[in-house]
Amino acid sequence: MRRFKALSAVAALALVLAACGDDEEPEATPEETDEPAEEDPAAEPMTVATDVGVTEEACPDAVNADNGCIYLGTLTDLTGPFAGFGIPLTAAQAAFWARVNEMGGITAEGYDQAYDVDSTTYNQSSGWDATEHARLYEEMEPNVLALAQSLGTPTTQAILDSLKANNVLTVPAGYTSLFNFEDVILEASANYCVETMNSVDYAVETYGIGSVMSVYYEGDYGGDAAAGAQNAAEFNELEFTAVPTQPGVENQAEAVAAIVGGAPDLVTITTGPAETATIVGGAVAAGYTGRFIGTNPTWNPALLGTEAAPALQGLYEVGGTFYEWDADTPGHEAMREALDTPDDVNDGYTIGWIWQYALQAALEAALGNGDLTRAGLVEAANSLESVDYEGMLPEGAGNYAGGPEAQIRLSRVNAVDPESTTGISPVGDFFTGPTAEAWAPEICYEGLG
Repeated sequence: MRRFKALSAVAALALVLAACGDDEEPEATPEETDEPAEEDPAAEPMTVATDVGVTEEACPDAVNADNGCIYLGTLTDLTGPFAGFGIPLTAAQAAFWARVNEMGGITAEGYDQAYDVDSTTYNQSSGWDATEHARLYEEMEPNVLALAQSLGTPTTQAILDSLKANNVLTVPAGYTSLFNFEDVILEASANYCVETMNSVDYAVETYGIGSVMSVYYEGDYGGDAAAGAQNAAEFNELEFTAVPTQPGVENQAEAVAAIVGGAPDLVTITTGPAETATIVGGAVAAGYTGRFIGTNPTWNPALLGTEAAPALQGLYEVGGTFYEWDADTPGHEAMREALDTPDDVNDGYTIGWIWQYALQAALEAALGNGDLTRAGLVEAANSLESVDYEGMLPEGAGNYAGGPEAQIRLSRVNAVDPESTTGISPVGDFFTGPTAEAWAPEICYEGLG
């Protein structure tokens, strides 16, 4: 106001001087205008691009009635060899998204539109059968934005070409090194190859081993871990033997005979939990006195109720790629509160919860970009340089922008502990062994042999 009055006085003086015949040009004065003020672009509503699996309508039984809905698919194992893993994993996944919805859903600064997440409407069990997995995927694919879970390495590989062709971002319930090379796969912790390299290095340092045998399911689940054992054996100049086996407790006699006959210092196992109990229990009963280290999916606390329990407690350890159920972190606290410590607690719940953090981060980033299309979600996921796991994974996890070189190489080893909630306790902290430290990322199982 003061500036306007001062300018008016100057204008008046100029008019007086002009009337007196002064030849001096009057000073220019600002002119008022009736043109409307320019609108702030930030105030304009921002739109979100969508294509498949995202609706403006609320989810069924929505927590937030004004939110839209993001539909995620789930392909798990509720009846096959990994049902003991798939059941808790899927329950924890549902609890994770319920918590996200209760906190307002998927939101982004500048966007009025928010979304609840539905991970239960399109939820199917394939029984760890690759053909059934592919069939069920084809049924749900037209209705979902992404997959919150695809349990199993061979089963996920059976749909991988379609995932890539249709830009369906997928959270795998598996750890093969293949996933580090696929843009549509949101892997989390260290893969089977890295985990097993670290486990063998641990055995070299702890037990002074000179030979290692790998007993494993054929394919890109067991084969990846076996390749990691082979890599570590070569690095440490150990004798290495590969013994493939098939699912089913009735199919483990040859593996047991190979262990007893070969008497390696260390046996790495990559099977299901029931097969692990059969192999360890059978070999020890036949006189084997060496050590066993299984990959993470070989353990289930229910094994403490089997005849193999004494052998497992005495000679078996299991790799770990995340902080287990009892850990003291904000994420573990939230998980335990959401799940109310079920009677059958195992770390399927823990990893089921952990695996969803990266997908949540990708959804939020995609919404922030205004692009919740499938392609937009894949692009957002691969731009993530870090993910907040609320302390549930070791530092360094969640860098998807860094490519295969950025994959996490940390794991640890756990001993059987009947006093812990999930039947195992860590032997030490997370570490990267010398084999994994020197390793150039590759699809490990392709080099097995």
